[in-house]
Amino acid sequence: MPNLSFLLQSRRFRVRRGLQRWQGTATNGGESRRRLRVHRGTRGRASRLQSLADDDVRPDALVATSIAVTTDLVCKETYFPPQLHCDLHNSHREFTLQGHDLLPPKPPKAIDYTFLPPVPLDDLPDPAKIETRISLTVNRSLDVIRDALKSFTATKRVVALVVDIFGTDAFDVAWEFKIKPYIFFTTNAMVLSFVKHLPELDKSITGEFRDLTEKLKFPGCVPIHGKDLLDPVQDRSDEAYKWFLHHAKRYELAEGIMANTFAELEPRALTELKQRKDWPSVYFVGPLIQCNKDTPDERCEILKWLDEQPHGSVLFVSFGSGGTLSSIQIEELAMGLEMSGQRFLWVVRSPSDEIANATYFTVQSINDPLSFLPEGFLERTKNLGLVVPNWAPQVKPWIDGRVLSHCGWNSILESVVHGVPLITWPLYAEQKMNAVMLVEDLEVALKPEFAENGIVYRDDIARVVKGLVEGEEGKSLRSKMRDLKESAAMAFCENGSSTNSLSELAQKWKNN
Repeated sequence: MPNLSFLLQSRRFRVRRGLQRWQGTATNGGESRRRLRVHRGTRGRASRLQSLADDDVRPDALVATSIAVTTDLVCKETYFPPQLHCDLHNSHREFTLQGHDLLPPKPPKAIDYTFLPPVPLDDLPDPAKIETRISLTVNRSLDVIRDALKSFTATKRVVALVVDIFGTDAFDVAWEFKIKPYIFFTTNAMVLSFVKHLPELDKSITGEFRDLTEKLKFPGCVPIHGKDLLDPVQDRSDEAYKWFLHHAKRYELAEGIMANTFAELEPRALTELKQRKDWPSVYFVGPLIQCNKDTPDERCEILKWLDEQPHGSVLFVSFGSGGTLSSIQIEELAMGLEMSGQRFLWVVRSPSDEIANATYFTVQSINDPLSFLPEGFLERTKNLGLVVPNWAPQVKPWIDGRVLSHCGWNSILESVVHGVPLITWPLYAEQKMNAVMLVEDLEVALKPEFAENGIVYRDDIARVVKGLVEGEEGKSLRSKMRDLKESAAMAFCENGSSTNSLSELAQKWKNN
């Protein structure tokens, strides 16, 4: 039976309908299937690919091909070995903060794991950007990856190695074992199109992209200002840009690219990418979204409060697992929500006046976030909103509400799947590109005005919140988002676009 090996510092996603159980039923010859996981270590990201290993997710396309997913090469910082994890959970009270579990999630038992040793990054400047840290983690792990694949291929035939968007250095190891490398691209086709064209842009454009007066145009995508491109390309002298360009140049060497989007969401971009003969095969396999596994105790207070609110009246305010605001911005957001007079559920974190992703590699902020709110805010809004420190389960707000979002692609897909319109508030990574797509292309979101100093002030916050909840424009956005919700559901139906894309890929792996 052919096998797949997944090395990843990547984000974890959920296949919503089409990818069903890799494990649980017998295959030809009585062998049981193994489940898949690809991941990297933030809590929000780390909950995404969980579903690819869940028993309630059945990948028909792969079941039909008798392909087994049998190993995952992971970093110890993200997953503890199962026995150590159990030992730590026996002392659960010592590993909580404000009632929230600080331990990494348990790895599913049905996957064979190879735990890679931690990689020293002490030589990097503080703070080194995320792209640099992730890229160097993979690059400095190549020897142990090679040893792991050598051991694995001694007894099993591996048909593919799937790497993260910053894991292309592992291609070299894959080729040594005659294994074909693939990329799991965790965001959308618009960003993928930019990655495709970045090497030529790097040669043809002098100066910084953010200083361009004309919008950039990529085939099949809405035009975009250079200042709205990904964070790592905004400073071309930074190591993060050099690493990003390094990976972009290697994308053409992949055998194929799986993108977490679906054809109905980005039809023009998909057509353009598939027509390129100088580019690997592209497979749209989304929407892959978070599999929520919060415990009833963790959700109790929030669900009770939500149940007491009028149906669809709550604005969910969240900046993802890593997003942070400055202290000034927290005050302006608080006052803007209060001025809007609308109900809200706000996941608040302690401020960072230096970077917008201060909690990206940590589970929680250390200080009590509630202490940074304006004096009297909680008392004045106690009948209007609920403020939750650090983390909130993302279940009930999706049923029928609205979202103020940092525009992380995972969060956007969750909104699409549940038909929830948005207010865009991009912070880092590719989030500004995502926001442009939502507002100018899909027309399912409103955007506040950012001042030259990067602050969104209370008056404008109140304006967009009222517009989304009460205004005619908000009704139009909601109608368009409901159409996308239906398209997302169809993508994983029988003969749906993503189901067919997965079937095509699975058949290719089977025939390899």
